[in-house]
Amino acid sequence: MTRGVLLDLAGVIYDGGTAISGGVDAVARLRRAGFSIRFVSNTTRSSKQRVLDHLAAIGLIAAKADVFTPAQAAREWLLRNGRAPYLLVHPGLEPDFHELPDRDKRAVIIGDAGETLTYAVLNDAFRELTAGAELLALATNRTFRDADGGLSLDAGPFVAALEFASLKRATVLGKPSPAFFLSALASMNCPPDRAIMVGDDAEADIAGALRAGLSGALLVRTGKYRRGDEKRFDPPPTATVADLAAAADWIIARSGPD
Repeated sequence: MTRGVLLDLAGVIYDGGTAISGGVDAVARLRRAGFSIRFVSNTTRSSKQRVLDHLAAIGLIAAKADVFTPAQAAREWLLRNGRAPYLLVHPGLEPDFHELPDRDKRAVIIGDAGETLTYAVLNDAFRELTAGAELLALATNRTFRDADGGLSLDAGPFVAALEFASLKRATVLGKPSPAFFLSALASMNCPPDRAIMVGDDAEADIAGALRAGLSGALLVRTGKYRRGDEKRFDPPPTATVADLAAAADWIIARSGPD
């Protein structure tokens, strides 16, 4: 029986600044049915507080402990490994790295830095890596759905460029890293085989969750979904549904908590 549900945010619950129809109510229905819920986002443009504020603005109240982001995982990694960050991230994400102790050793942290990701900035990061810094990728998503409705380059292509140039392999902290999914599940004491993931990214959300051992992963046809995505990556989704409202129907109909 399913006990826990992991939900992606952008493309599943909201698109830009707008709630996706039926999404907020679907979360409420899952909660009423007794499922534990965590929100697992690969956002590398918004601080956790901004994510929480955005959810509240569309009528979805979540506690800070309910939201898992790659920046949070990166901050914990830096403290655990005694390194200071060299940030290659969007200015909106920088607050999540404030008040970290200064260290002699560094780690390059790369996310979707938007228009600040210039050649000079990439080259400085490359030089940090050749001088001994570790490479941390907040995410390796290929694309995201931008404010104009089209797909734009996400962090993944730039992670690959730094890996190629530096001959270093990035430690991936967000989805599809199994540790990211498992950390969210551990926070609600839910084993992977009792959990389901819902997302719009067939590679990072769906295949990533299934490789992490989750019992199921539902791909929604909202957000960045494009026709045929369900056949592009292995393992494929457990099911493909219209949206989060349909995903909630699927989960409630087929399983239930103890």
